[in-house]
Amino acid sequence: ALSNHLCCLTTEGSCCSCLLCYMNVFNHSFIRLLQNQTHYCNSTKKMELSSGKLARFADGSAVVQLGDTAVMVTAVSKTKPSPSQFMPLVVDYRQKAAAAGRIPTNYLRRELGSTDKEILTSRVIDRSIRPLFPVGYFYDTQILCNLLAVDGVNDPDVLAINGASAALALSDIPWNGPIGAVRVGLVDGETIINPTRKQLSSSTLNLVVAGAPQNQVVMLEATAENILQQDFCHAIKVGVKHTQQIIQGIQQLVKEQGIVKRTVQKLFVAPEEIVECAKKLAFNKIYAVFTDSSHDKISRDEAINKIRLETEEHLKEKFPEAEPYEIMESFNVVSKDIFRNLILNEYRRCDGRDLTSIRDIRCEVNMFKMLHGSALFQRGQTQVLCTVTFDSLESSVKSDLISTAVRYFPPYATNEIGKVTGVNRRELGHGALAERALKPVIPQHFPFTIRVTSEVLESNGSSSMASACGGSLALMDAGVPVSSAVAGVAIGLVTKCSLEKNGDLEDYRLLTDILGIEDYYGDMDFKMAGTNKGITALQVDLKLPGIPIKIVMEAIQQATAAKREILQIMNQTLAKPRPNRKENGPVVETIHVPLSKRLRFVGPGAYNLKKLQAQTGVTLSQLDEETYSVFAPTPSAMHEAREFIREICKDDQELNLEFGAVYTATITEIRDSGVMVKLYPNMTPVLLHNSQLDQRKIKHPSALGLEVGQEIQVKYFGRDPTDGRMRLSRKVLQSPATAVLKTLTDKNSIVMGGAVPQPSSSSQ
Repeated sequence: ALSNHLCCLTTEGSCCSCLLCYMNVFNHSFIRLLQNQTHYCNSTKKMELSSGKLARFADGSAVVQLGDTAVMVTAVSKTKPSPSQFMPLVVDYRQKAAAAGRIPTNYLRRELGSTDKEILTSRVIDRSIRPLFPVGYFYDTQILCNLLAVDGVNDPDVLAINGASAALALSDIPWNGPIGAVRVGLVDGETIINPTRKQLSSSTLNLVVAGAPQNQVVMLEATAENILQQDFCHAIKVGVKHTQQIIQGIQQLVKEQGIVKRTVQKLFVAPEEIVECAKKLAFNKIYAVFTDSSHDKISRDEAINKIRLETEEHLKEKFPEAEPYEIMESFNVVSKDIFRNLILNEYRRCDGRDLTSIRDIRCEVNMFKMLHGSALFQRGQTQVLCTVTFDSLESSVKSDLISTAVRYFPPYATNEIGKVTGVNRRELGHGALAERALKPVIPQHFPFTIRVTSEVLESNGSSSMASACGGSLALMDAGVPVSSAVAGVAIGLVTKCSLEKNGDLEDYRLLTDILGIEDYYGDMDFKMAGTNKGITALQVDLKLPGIPIKIVMEAIQQATAAKREILQIMNQTLAKPRPNRKENGPVVETIHVPLSKRLRFVGPGAYNLKKLQAQTGVTLSQLDEETYSVFAPTPSAMHEAREFIREICKDDQELNLEFGAVYTATITEIRDSGVMVKLYPNMTPVLLHNSQLDQRKIKHPSALGLEVGQEIQVKYFGRDPTDGRMRLSRKVLQSPATAVLKTLTDKNSIVMGGAVPQPSSSSQ
């Protein structure tokens, strides 16, 4: 059965249409094309979304294409609940080499573990769709994003977000979507929606916006070249506006298909009667703890846990048939309500600060003399140790020579015990955020690869922004000529929703420099970093299915004020980069090696270079035919390398050799092709070819009776200009003529000799 329907949704400056091409007898088998044409900078971009042709056994699937880049996204959720007490959502984004027409270059010629890019993209998708799942939906859900084709022009990450939105919306999985996502660039002051790869390389902004219906914001992630606040805010507004076109198209597809969401077996929420009982038992005790500003993180947690245990014991006795989760969640609901109402109604925070105050900050630099750069940044009970390490340009595994941030979050930072393994997804994501914050202020041309490490020693909120602050101080302590200091802060949000207006936002409070408990009980983690001039990085995570743009603008304004206050405190410790790097820092020098000495410098099989690097620890790289760059980790290593190079490349007596002069040479080795000879003791032997041994044609030097250690007279003709080899000849001396013999004495001086005797093959 074939049917054709055409529905046009027109918005200002763009056209959004949904076209049903065909429908056949398969359930969930349909294809749609979502054409989102955006006219910007005299260019037209069309995003196509199709579903029903591929992966039809999945609960939901969609293929999104922009240009020749296509991503397939599938969504599957179990119908039986998970034993876990959280939303078990897994998002996995994979880039296949075949999508670019390539074969993996590893030994197995197949895709192995996830790359950093894939993990970071998975996190962006997760943060965009997770807030829209129903509260208490504890069913294993998996979103798989498979890159089908890539054209090298359009980035697939934004397509994957839209594909995940479409796959969930077109499935029967309970989800309060859809959402839409676009990337916003800023080139020459003009905003560009979904810029190409080339446009993005020249853009001062890389902003990903995930929006919900009614111009709501769900997720933001940005890297900026220190752009002004007003330009940044304008880009967000433009991005949210264009997400609405994608949302409307997906909604039209869902409406025409008549998608019906499944009936959930159970939502894991606390029963009202148990919550009321817990409130009567624990309200006053919890209120007393949250209003006591003398508590720190540890003592507050201990006090709340003590109340929790007492309350849960009473609840278990009164409700013996209740599940353990219902008992635990009832106490959590009461604690959360008390904490949030203190902020909403009494404008009180648990540590005694007002809503816009930052915690006490203490900074130290130059922590250890052996480090190239170091800083300790303490904000409240969040403590971060940042270090800077310089290395050669070749040590960078990426084309980007600035490897700016690696973050470690050990379990002791939160007074816990855990496995100390490789970098997990959270550490990778927070490290990438700190890197995006610092990278815009680092000079593009720097003689070293920079590695900034951030180790979280104590954590009580906003450790990633503390890493940005500490990393900035460590860079300046190391003498990196950054354009400006960078500071970061996290803004929180507590909201009150109206039950009469379908959960619409009724009231809210923004919190500056949030604690860990404020992040846990709050609705937003708004992390922003930048300089006194502008913004360099932003990451917004929400627990709500969307917030108005107005709140985002207020959060940016509040974060900007806090950022300037933090920079003033940091400047009291170190206001600008040190003029010189530390004495024990690395050194880079260039050396000039003439072609005539290259063989001696490199050695047979690069023996001398390998020996130099092994003994001194330096790294050499060839810049051109006669110039090498030498990187030494310390000045003493560079001094040792200089002595080594001087020794193997010293001039000896070669500079005193005269073109056309006759010298006495000593045979050191006999080969099939000729003999190896030395003109002076410390000279590297050179080959005197058979063709230059005698006027007669010989196949082996033994035909002339030559032996190792025998002295012969040779004529010097300089060095070959192409390969730098020394040119000697014995044959030319066999003509009947007299010549002046010049001898190199043991004292390495040139002396004049008498007439050269006529060489005879019998005596030589």
